[in-house]
Amino acid sequence: MNRRRVLAAGATLTLAGCVSYPGSETDEPTGEAFAVELVEDAIATRRGMTDLTARRTMSVETPDGAVERTEDVVRAPPAKQRIEVVESTDPNAPAGSVTVTNRERTWEYNPETEIVDLQHHPYKVDTDGTRRVLETLLEEYRLGYDGTTTVDGREAHVVETRPPVDDVGRSIDLVVGDTTYVVPLSAADLEGLDVARTIWIDDEYRYPIGERNAVEEDGETRYSVSVTYEGLSIDDGTDSETFTFQPPRDARVVTDGPEPDGVFESRTEAADAVPYDLPNPDVPNAYRLDRVTVVEKAERFGTTTTLWYNDPNAVARELFVVVREVRRFNSNVLEEIEIDGRTAYYRDGRIQSIFWECDDLNYEVSSLTVDEPIREIAASIGCP
Repeated sequence: MNRRRVLAAGATLTLAGCVSYPGSETDEPTGEAFAVELVEDAIATRRGMTDLTARRTMSVETPDGAVERTEDVVRAPPAKQRIEVVESTDPNAPAGSVTVTNRERTWEYNPETEIVDLQHHPYKVDTDGTRRVLETLLEEYRLGYDGTTTVDGREAHVVETRPPVDDVGRSIDLVVGDTTYVVPLSAADLEGLDVARTIWIDDEYRYPIGERNAVEEDGETRYSVSVTYEGLSIDDGTDSETFTFQPPRDARVVTDGPEPDGVFESRTEAADAVPYDLPNPDVPNAYRLDRVTVVEKAERFGTTTTLWYNDPNAVARELFVVVREVRRFNSNVLEEIEIDGRTAYYRDGRIQSIFWECDDLNYEVSSLTVDEPIREIAASIGCP
């Protein structure tokens, strides 16, 4: 899960850097092309990644103090991760804390309270936040190259970043890690502040191995957020039990979120659990049916079935088909379209969607990838 934590109160700040960037009035673009290439390589690595294992150390410094925690991290983007806190001065994540996430649920264990927070998320869409941050850097920021350094005994390239000249920032966003730290400042704090954002990209894997975001005043660091990886390993495989969690015997389990009545591997298995016929959409060849989730809320929403399809060879390339007994979309805020003579409604944005009604059922086709043919997929379902 992606968390947001506020480090201070206030408004906005402007950014200043320490190396030459494209767009500067006084500096020639130095190393811009190679810095762009490094970030492009990191996006490509992330897009094709099957798993990542490392020991991660995260440090946060504010005027009120500093916290640090070291974690063993295993990730299978975009949906699966396991984080075990080894050492910590962070009261929100004491040593011994464990967070495990897969496509269906998340366990969060706090050893001090001996509570396991079990969250079911049958409707969760598995986007890739890390890749989105990298893509934002590439599309919106100015990048500068500052040579090489050594991180955990590995050669790493130093990339300095700065947002567009007319941009103002309200937060610090990590490229590595699963937490967004927010550092808002008051208008009175603006003068004399420098914000430096440095990313270290491992030469072998071409993937971020560390990052530091620092807000400085007169050479003194007021806020900083840094993350480094040790023992980084990519695509070496993971054990099948890595992304499940067995609560300790004495722990109390607290459950959140709608628990699905069933998670099935095929349409045939799911068909016996629902009161209607399931569609068999024509999806692009690269996609495979990952699972079918069924949630029953007869009092208000009836039975909802979601067929999840993903490309096993690409991270966060996912689409899904939903069948509902109760309408859950507002046609007044959507674009009206026509598919095979039938009225449907289109929603654009981070997730593209098409909604339509057929007899007593409502259908939805959605995709995380903008170039997927969701109109053709919707047409293949029609009014079954």
